[in-house]
Amino acid sequence: MKIALIKETKIPEDNRVALSPKQVADLNKRFPSHEIVVQASDIRGFSDVEYLAEGVKVVDGVADCDILFGIKEAKIESLIPNKHYFFFGHIAKMQEYNRPLLQAFIQKKITFCDYEYLVDDRGLRVCAFGWWAGVVGAYYTLRGYGLKHNLYELPKPDRRFTLTQLLDSLKAVQLPAVKVLVTGAGRVSQGAQYVLDNIGAVKMTEEDYLATETVTKLSYCVADVNRLVKRKDGAPFSWDHFTHNATAYESDFLRFARQTDVLLCAHFWAQDAPVYLDTDDLRRPDMRIRMIGDVTCDIMGSIKSTVRPATHADPYYDYNPVTEKDEPAFSSDKNITVMAVDTCPNALALDTSEYFGKMLTEHVFEPLLKGEHSAVIDRSMILKEGQLTDRFAYLKDFAEGK
Repeated sequence: MKIALIKETKIPEDNRVALSPKQVADLNKRFPSHEIVVQASDIRGFSDVEYLAEGVKVVDGVADCDILFGIKEAKIESLIPNKHYFFFGHIAKMQEYNRPLLQAFIQKKITFCDYEYLVDDRGLRVCAFGWWAGVVGAYYTLRGYGLKHNLYELPKPDRRFTLTQLLDSLKAVQLPAVKVLVTGAGRVSQGAQYVLDNIGAVKMTEEDYLATETVTKLSYCVADVNRLVKRKDGAPFSWDHFTHNATAYESDFLRFARQTDVLLCAHFWAQDAPVYLDTDDLRRPDMRIRMIGDVTCDIMGSIKSTVRPATHADPYYDYNPVTEKDEPAFSSDKNITVMAVDTCPNALALDTSEYFGKMLTEHVFEPLLKGEHSAVIDRSMILKEGQLTDRFAYLKDFAEGK
């Protein structure tokens, strides 16, 4: 079996890769009857030279490889017929902008596995970047607050930026004495909390947070979804009931919005769940928030100021609550500045590639190279030789343009 790590072709560029140089070298050594090669790339966090230094072949073409691993969607014109691809496909939720990609998979008889659906027997993801999204989201948001108020300047991450540099940069400036609300309790939230804890932020209880108008040091509170919504009929919150009856709930977010300077959105939100801050809420004079880091980047989702995604090159824009439109970042004190980069982990390409590669080695590469059957891989397979698998058969009409 010959496997390739393909160069990224999506714009904006992504600097991550499925395996670090040392991880490729280790797998090649452990499984000498197979080979993993790397397609030459000038945008990858790890350079071609670093792979060559580990004895890994760097090639221009990958047509002779059996399985191809990327990170983001490959350009349609780069797809090779009859191959097996792994990357984040963004098609399983019927994303309209990627309908042509799905149609190309079918036409070219491609087998495709989506990283997002590499899940265990309980349905929990085994290969994900969520924690790192929270880390970078917290950094970008605090960086944006400093720029908005001309308080300090934090470095803009380049492709070699690391977690250590991120934390050291934050520790080197005088951070503001403001109140930060982190929503959610999953991996994204945990990543954001990791940063705040490591730079000396004070963690507050919900009771103290809501009762305290000002603080003397950077402080934060965590509120999961059960604290952000309430049942319309006044009954107590129930996770099971909320999961199946989200429309029976309404937002209870304003009590936090009145006491928050910086909002870090790290919660999961579904389309039928309550909107936490709608356009009317964002216009309220008692809506204190003027900096929002929407790490989950739900466009026009639970927070209506997230009107579009941002990029690493240009991470911020202002939301004008009166016009309900976006404006240039930091253009008015009356605006709400939004950080909505939808690929936050890319800012730490070296660290996140190592982390992701470790998980992929365990759950994907080792079973493949050992020739073992893997239920994890099976569950992620959207198409086999151009045919939708049973698990993803619901995409048939979408693929046909219906």
